Amino acid sequence: MMLQASLKRKAHFLGTKIKSLRKRNQLTLEDLSVRCVQIDAEAGPSVSYLSMIENGKRVPSERLLQIIAEIFQKESSWFFDDSLDDDAIDTAPNAAVSGMPLEPGFLFSDRQLQLAIPELLAQTGTTGRQFAHLLIRAHQEASHNRFPDLERAAESIGRKQFPLRIEDVFAIAGNLGLHIEWFDKDSFKDLGDTDVPLNMLVRSFYDAPNKVYLNRSLKQTPARLKYDLANQIAHKVLHDGDGARAPQVSGGRVTGRRHDADSPNIDAKDVLYAWRDFECSYFAAALLSPKMPFRQFLAKHSYAIDSGDKVDLTTTLVMRRMSSVSPYPHWHYFDAYPPGNLRAVYRGNGIPLPWGNMTMVLDPCQHWAVFRMLNTSSDKPSSQISVLRSGDDKRLYCCQSIHSKDAAGNLHVLCSGVDLAPALSAQNIDAMKTIDMIETSCNRGGGAAPIPPEAAKQLSSISKILNIGWIADGAEKDATIICPRSSNCPRDKHCLGKQMPRLRPQIDQIRDSIVSN
Repeated sequence: MMLQASLKRKAHFLGTKIKSLRKRNQLTLEDLSVRCVQIDAEAGPSVSYLSMIENGKRVPSERLLQIIAEIFQKESSWFFDDSLDDDAIDTAPNAAVSGMPLEPGFLFSDRQLQLAIPELLAQTGTTGRQFAHLLIRAHQEASHNRFPDLERAAESIGRKQFPLRIEDVFAIAGNLGLHIEWFDKDSFKDLGDTDVPLNMLVRSFYDAPNKVYLNRSLKQTPARLKYDLANQIAHKVLHDGDGARAPQVSGGRVTGRRHDADSPNIDAKDVLYAWRDFECSYFAAALLSPKMPFRQFLAKHSYAIDSGDKVDLTTTLVMRRMSSVSPYPHWHYFDAYPPGNLRAVYRGNGIPLPWGNMTMVLDPCQHWAVFRMLNTSSDKPSSQISVLRSGDDKRLYCCQSIHSKDAAGNLHVLCSGVDLAPALSAQNIDAMKTIDMIETSCNRGGGAAPIPPEAAKQLSSISKILNIGWIADGAEKDATIICPRSSNCPRDKHCLGKQMPRLRPQIDQIRDSIVSN
């Protein structure tokens, strides 16, 4: 009787530890089951069996326990001791766009803002399209790029089928009553939003109530054809195909702008069209890569950014979609065109930007991975571990960047990355100690240097826990110190030479001098 009670207590305690690890790493039972099957298909448990283990109703086999230990980078013996880890440090993501209370409050009423914002935009030269993208980005980041209503709408149409063939997408369009027309139009030079002319291609557009026009050149790239058709299907489903949206283009101009209106002043349609572009692009990605099947697909391929080649999905879609389906919430994403224009950006971890699509800055830090990739001709993915210093704030990132060509033939760089500090903290590792260790090594090397063995071992472990292979790749290379502005370089050896001291405003000096006397 005592032996039976002891075994029951042992099973309950072991199950509690497994459940604690799973939840700490934001995995569902299904996620953990998939990870186990990846390692050993025969020993991998079902979701229901895992649930019984966590609730102390079953004891895992020795092999299954080895698999779970490998996933969470623990020794098998850890599951049998009588102690639990201390509660993990809270890893809730920082808000990417933080708000603040502004006084007096009446000046920030809806009416006052509606009067002031158009004037503000006109005086600063900010277009309605730029302002719309800023609003949408803030909404994305506040929502951590998770929009369940759009996910459900896409899944109701695609029935979570993955992968979808091009024939399947055309069948969905047909079932919705859409008629497809093809047109021939080559790319052309367009100055657009930069001083350097870029190739521009009109890929597709919608003609109300039910006609979709597709550029015949898309047939050469099935992944792009699937996306554009899915994007137009989204307009039919979400907006009943009313036609109030911009044509889908690549190159010279940022999507979301009405190409029949070049006025610098804000127009309500600028915001409407930009929002509809966002909704439709999110729907299209969810249709072609439904959340749970695609999450399992990414796990199977260790989040390789070129894994979409296996199922006719563009690298752009794969990298953007990672932040929406991954159990780990601390992602960022850039789509950068030379010399430094961001066509798309997502900062789910609040990463400070060195530049953006509102205006260029004169002294962006040139050590960001996406900048370095812009200045190379490599066609292979590149991983980088970076210590970001912004004032007293220190962060640790890993990203992977890759060169790509848009449908118009323009070169650009795609970059996806994760904030590593929350992952370290979730394993009860002192993240700041690790960051300091790497930063010290970098400063000794003039700003970039190999990662110390202890930190490299921690990052390799995090790579296995998160199942993101390119973190381990980055840990084998030199880490580098980055910052938002080169003029405020935090390196011991300033990357632009001698750092100029920042002088206090003269008015403050006069005031302090008078008060002190």
